[in-house]
Amino acid sequence: MMRWMLGAVMSLWFICPAPAGTLDAAAVNDAVRPGKQPSADKINASVMKLQVLLDRAQFSPGQIDGKLGENAQKALRAFVEQNGIASDKGIAPELWDRLSAASEGAAVVDYKITDADVKGPFLKKLPARLEDMKSLEALRYTSPLEGLAEKFHMSEELLKALNPGKAFDKAGETIVVANVPARREFPRIARIEIDKTRATLKAFEGSGRLVAFYPASIGSPDRPTPTGTLKVTGTDEQPIYHYNPAYKFRSVKSKRPFDIKPGPNNPVGSYWIGLSAQGYGIHGTAEPDRVSKTASHGCIRLTNWDARALGENVKRGTPVVFLDVATESSSKQQGRPAASRASN
Repeated sequence: MMRWMLGAVMSLWFICPAPAGTLDAAAVNDAVRPGKQPSADKINASVMKLQVLLDRAQFSPGQIDGKLGENAQKALRAFVEQNGIASDKGIAPELWDRLSAASEGAAVVDYKITDADVKGPFLKKLPARLEDMKSLEALRYTSPLEGLAEKFHMSEELLKALNPGKAFDKAGETIVVANVPARREFPRIARIEIDKTRATLKAFEGSGRLVAFYPASIGSPDRPTPTGTLKVTGTDEQPIYHYNPAYKFRSVKSKRPFDIKPGPNNPVGSYWIGLSAQGYGIHGTAEPDRVSKTASHGCIRLTNWDARALGENVKRGTPVVFLDVATESSSKQQGRPAASRASN
């Protein structure tokens, strides 16, 4: 009898999904809906799978970090609202099932590091001050690890946790990564809405259907994001950052304008969507983990990959509507100094 019971227990161990505390490819791909609300500060296999599914469904959780933080929760709420799902604080079965049905393929896959991934050149260190960036030839990645993490929309912490002992600077090394698309095609975007209170951006097609959702960093009270409706004026892959002394950034002492060369660690990231108010745009960032958690200098800041996905699917003239709890006075808006093209 004891031998039979032991055999049954071992069989169950092999067919049951790995516990949430285990993190490897099998744990993520076989993860099931968590029975209770996962922690917001601990990596969880089910949460990583959930984030990958949200990313594929165009409901971006921002950086995929395996934690049910505020950006993942924003994406979940948006998906729930869009699909009319009844949900409480937990992850409802219908929510998990809908997301699972919305995409195909494993949540994580093997990837062989290429020569291009490790070739560089890389920055030894990203300067903290804008003035120290102006002499650099390009605002490149600081390491192959940073580039690989961004390529697969992941945090460096999660990428390392999934690949213990792996060398990220070695071409030919096989690592486990999030299975997210390199390029995205949406239906034609007819309108963009930026909710300044919730710090989110939504893109809609002509029928009014939501086609993409992103967490976003919004301006602060002293450097506010615009009010009303603007229009997209153009897009720029690999933008140059133009600093204007009229910005009066406290950390910048220069009395003269200067430029910072392009690159993923540029102050406006690797993609810029210009808006019809001088100095304002929707753009990427060198700090994807801080999106929607810190204020911008007035622009709308997304992760580099989200800014690119939006920019590649938006046309010149698309209206961008800014939603406020209370409309700011026109005098307050007029008081903001004029700026050159990229102000972040």
